[in-house]
Formats: sequence, C-alpha cells, structure tokens
Amino acid sequence: MTKINLLDLTYDRLEAFVVETLGEPRFRTQQIWRWIWQQDARGFEEMTNLSKDLRMRLPLISYVRWPEVVDLQRSQDGTVKFLLSLEDGRLIETVLIPSVQGRYTQCLSTQVGCAMACTFCNTGLMGFERNMTHGEILGQILVGRRYLADNGLADLRNLVFMGMGEPLNNLDNLMDALRSMNNNLGLKISWRRATVSTVGLPKQLDILGKSELALPAISLHAPTQELREQIMPKAARVPLDELLACLDRFPLRPRERITFEYLLLGGVNDSLEHAKQLARLLGQRRCKVNLIAYNATENDPYRSPDPDQVIRFEKLLWDKGMTATIRRSMGADIKAACGQLKAGKGK
Repeated sequence: MTKINLLDLTYDRLEAFVVETLGEPRFRTQQIWRWIWQQDARGFEEMTNLSKDLRMRLPLISYVRWPEVVDLQRSQDGTVKFLLSLEDGRLIETVLIPSVQGRYTQCLSTQVGCAMACTFCNTGLMGFERNMTHGEILGQILVGRRYLADNGLADLRNLVFMGMGEPLNNLDNLMDALRSMNNNLGLKISWRRATVSTVGLPKQLDILGKSELALPAISLHAPTQELREQIMPKAARVPLDELLACLDRFPLRPRERITFEYLLLGGVNDSLEHAKQLARLLGQRRCKVNLIAYNATENDPYRSPDPDQVIRFEKLLWDKGMTATIRRSMGADIKAACGQLKAGKGK
C-alpha cells in the first residue's frame, strides 16, 4: 500500500481512513485531527492519547509531512517570505505580512506557477506546473504559525489566497482547504478571516458564493475590456460585463462588500481618465477598491506609478462616492509584494 500524507485528508476522509482502513473506532479521528492541526504533531509518537498499537501501525501506511522551508527572507518592514519545497521537490512561496495592530496576515499559494500569464506578474511568467493539494495549501499555515510561535510574534489573524496561482482553477482543493480551515477541532479559522483573490471565473465564483466559505477579491487592474485584454489577456477572455453580472449575484451578508484589486502601472492604467472609467464601471455596487502601486524592479515590463498620481487616483474615486484604499506595499525589498512571487531561492 502506498503511504499517504494525512495532511491531504479532509476530516471526512480521515474518518474513513480511521474506520475503514485502520479498523479503529470513530473517535480516533478527532484525536488524530487535533494532533495534526492544533498541536502541530509531525510524528505519531507524539500522539500520546492513541494506543501504542495504533502508534506503531500508523507509520506503516501513513505519515505527516509539512512543506519544507528551503529559504527564509525577512523584510525591513517585518514581512517574512518562505520558499517551501513540496513533496515532489517543486517550489512555492508563502508570505507573512504584519499589520499596524501587530497581527499577521498570511498570503497563501494554491498552485505551482500559474496559467493566467498576467503580464505584470512574476508567477504568471513561470507558467503552470500543477495544482497544490489540500495538505500543501494548509501546510503553509502550519509553517507560518509555527514561525510566529517560535519567534514570540503575534498570532496569525487573516488568510488571503493571493500567492502563487489562480485559486479558482484549483477549486476542489481550495474548497476542501476552506472547509478544513473552518473546522473547530483543528485550525479554527473563520470564513470571515479568509479572502480568495481571483481574476474572475464566473462558474467557479458561483460555486464559491453558494458555499459561503470565503469572500472574493477580484484582480481587476483595468477599467475597460480593451485595456484588460492588453495586460491580462487570458483573464480578459471573460468579458467584464459577464464578470460583473456574476458578482452582482454573489451572495453578500449585511455590511459585506466585494473587493476589487487594482494594480496601478505607471503610464498604463493610472490616469484620472482611468479612474473615471473605473468609477463608471463599478457604479453603485457594494464594493471597495484596493489600490496597489506596482513595484518595479530591474527588467520589469512596467514602471511604478508616481506617488502623487496614486493619491489623485484615490481621491477621484472618493469624489465619485466610492470606497478606495491605497494598500501599503509590504515586502518589496525581498520580492514578496503583490505580483513578485516566483519561487526563487534568495530572489
């Protein structure tokens, strides 16, 4: 029998493994789940409330393997970027981002590489290699949480699926991860603290909406279909009117809003005319706009916007009755900022 990594099992699948494969009583599921997701156990000998016989049998057919930290970089602003090796040797990155309140947000990857090939994104330039599993997605949280605990830092507060990959192109594993995250016997991370960043795939967004497991943040980055086709050619295969119609039917609770991410590229999409077009596009929708200044580095295809122009862009949106925020760029000095992840050691 091929050994299985227990991190890759949802609670229901772990229960089937315990009852059907191991022939153990159902309550063992809860014990093992707690050891894995609450107490960071990586070896079965640590699971002291299991019988000795079970602790001896488990390693014969299963194991617990976290993503391995290959490289770690710390930014001057407190951001921490991890280069992680998966079981097959492929590399991904995850980032811990400090907030002004002293808590941390973790930026999670869902794919090795990305198939969307957005022209401003380093991950997109990698191409797509494969989807990440349930255990690989959630294993990033175990790594990040352990780092915070070992260094006496604040708790992990929020999760954003904004790392490498298009989350909705790995929908099944994403949904399993979101359900497992919510499990009160394990990570106990509420759906209110999770955001899924996506270029906007209507069919998958409809499924996410019905699940009520997370809110989306839409990587918009252009106020017109024509400009989106230039900078996000694959994402733009979904017309903006179709995307907005999908978002209009996304179920929102009172006081919830759809977030639109807008990366400001110097001289490309950052003029006041673009701001006016964006205000017309989004209209009176229940939404907010996160403005992100592009972090240009050597050989990048775009340049950073003028800081004063960013402020003018934000002000125009407010004047049009919209809620807009300039998102503070974190981790740019270690290439951990938006669009900079590319799974390179020391890069």
